[in-house]
Amino acid sequence: MTEAFKILPLDLVIFFVFIGCVIALGLYKSKGEGRDSESFFLAGRGLKWWLIGVSLIAANISSEQFVGMSGQAADYLGMAIGSYEWMAAITLVVVAFFFLPYFLKTGIFTMPHFLEHRYNATARTLMSVCMMVILIGVSLTGVIYAGGLTMSELFAGHPMLGFSLTGWCWIIGLIAALYVAAGGLNASAWADLIQGIALIVGGAIISYLAIAKLGMTPVAELTAGSANPKEVADSAGGLAKLFALNPDKFNMVLPRNDKNIPWTALIIGLWIPNFYYWGLNQYITQRILGSASLKEGQKGIVFAAAMKLLIPFVVVIPGIIAFNLYSQDLAVAQERANERAIQKEIASAASVVVFKVTEDWQAAHPELAAQIAGHNAKVQASGQPVKETEIKGGYKFDAALNLMIKKVLPSGSGLVGFVLAALLGAIVSSLAAVLNAASTIFTIDIYQKYVNRGASQKGLVGCGRVCVGVFALTGCVLAPLLDQFGSIFKYIQEFQGYVSPGILAVFVFGLINRRAPGVSGVVGLLLNPVLYGGMAFFAPDIAFLDRMAICFFTVMAVMWLIGVAKPLPQPVEFKTNSRLNLETSRGAKIAGVVVVVVTVILYIIFSPLGIAR
Repeated sequence: MTEAFKILPLDLVIFFVFIGCVIALGLYKSKGEGRDSESFFLAGRGLKWWLIGVSLIAANISSEQFVGMSGQAADYLGMAIGSYEWMAAITLVVVAFFFLPYFLKTGIFTMPHFLEHRYNATARTLMSVCMMVILIGVSLTGVIYAGGLTMSELFAGHPMLGFSLTGWCWIIGLIAALYVAAGGLNASAWADLIQGIALIVGGAIISYLAIAKLGMTPVAELTAGSANPKEVADSAGGLAKLFALNPDKFNMVLPRNDKNIPWTALIIGLWIPNFYYWGLNQYITQRILGSASLKEGQKGIVFAAAMKLLIPFVVVIPGIIAFNLYSQDLAVAQERANERAIQKEIASAASVVVFKVTEDWQAAHPELAAQIAGHNAKVQASGQPVKETEIKGGYKFDAALNLMIKKVLPSGSGLVGFVLAALLGAIVSSLAAVLNAASTIFTIDIYQKYVNRGASQKGLVGCGRVCVGVFALTGCVLAPLLDQFGSIFKYIQEFQGYVSPGILAVFVFGLINRRAPGVSGVVGLLLNPVLYGGMAFFAPDIAFLDRMAICFFTVMAVMWLIGVAKPLPQPVEFKTNSRLNLETSRGAKIAGVVVVVVTVILYIIFSPLGIAR
């Protein structure tokens, strides 16, 4: 995995030309975007549906999806990890017709701003703080880390681009910060247009070539993805081998005791992070808040929902095939990851980690085993509380995408350069979205409200630009530290649970119950992290998606009790504070119904009774 990746001149030219075009377009579209806060943070509320749709996908799909989802697909989850995408399609349709009208009607800049309309200023501030912590501590650092890890491994040993993980983290952070600070949301959305299209096309190319490679490989050289593969002939095509070798990986309905996506999560748990992410997460909703009208926003969201149905086929399928083709490489990658982790602890003077290794492992790694013995003795002699870590074998599943790019794409054809550029573009798009969102929340909900109430429009834009730089630097410093968390996709999803169920509960309750007092929103936001953290500590066996469901309904119940005990004399009214056309799109409604129906059909196909089995 650490050998130099051969990138021929044509690939290198395409890579640099693509990245240069993206930056140039972002900077070109930044002209005049700093005249006021609405133009900088919300693109002057002038985004069209096609730009909104592609931008939503580009902001969402990044290296943590490509790397993390393909990695978990290479593991036992297979197609089941695609539920994050297909359930998002239905979620987006609901957001378009049940959430967006309220958001555009009130004329809000940020999602926390809406809570002040419904509850009070304290609820707005609490949500602002929670979202800042998640955006910077989880989303920002997660995107930079996953991107830096991917690019550093792909270019390992390259004479020009062979930077370390830390080096690539800084490159990615600075590229995104450059055009976001210059042009805000408008620059980001236009850059997303190129990167989003390239992303889907690049994923489709990898999928097609991976299936073709599977078809050409003798069955004896393939690793089965499940314990009960079906017999298949060497002459069978790639798709036939894919389904025959991996029957368990084409089932979207997993057992109740599954730690990642139990079937109960499909009913309740998975909807919570989906509705939070697509309906309330600032770095996604900022695109729809910038809609030119309600119609444009609804059409853009439904367009994104339709594209969501394609993502598992261009991300998950290559991950499954990667295990069939390259399981030994994944095992070697895990070995090297273990060695890096061990050497890092041995080199640390403050280490309190004691390694446990098997006799077989010691026999296979005599020199490293001797170093571990000395390290363990030193740590135990220090008298400090020690932390035991067992060194295991297995596979580094998050290396699946890198293997597919290195081994499946033909060198010298230009495809390697295009796919690498699309992947880097996707990383930068997601990072730009997070930077734009975090700077907007800080500027509008914290700086303008508490630091400088009389700030001019120029001052607000200036604050936003400074925030972009500060947050980018923070993310670049913190991102390399995430190397210890394993699956980055799971890290991002699980840590969202500290805020997403509570925020979703507060928003949903606020829309359906207009009589509960403002304090109910404050209590809901404070209660969720306590509940989620308590279950994570005292009941770690509960799947994190199930923990989210428990938190969501508990918060809703507590808020309802507060509303019953102390109802408002009059229901809260959401007043119109917008100049936009708020007429609903009939065409988007029809398309939305089609998306929902197709999603249900896909779940039937990839179920225990479906034809894919």
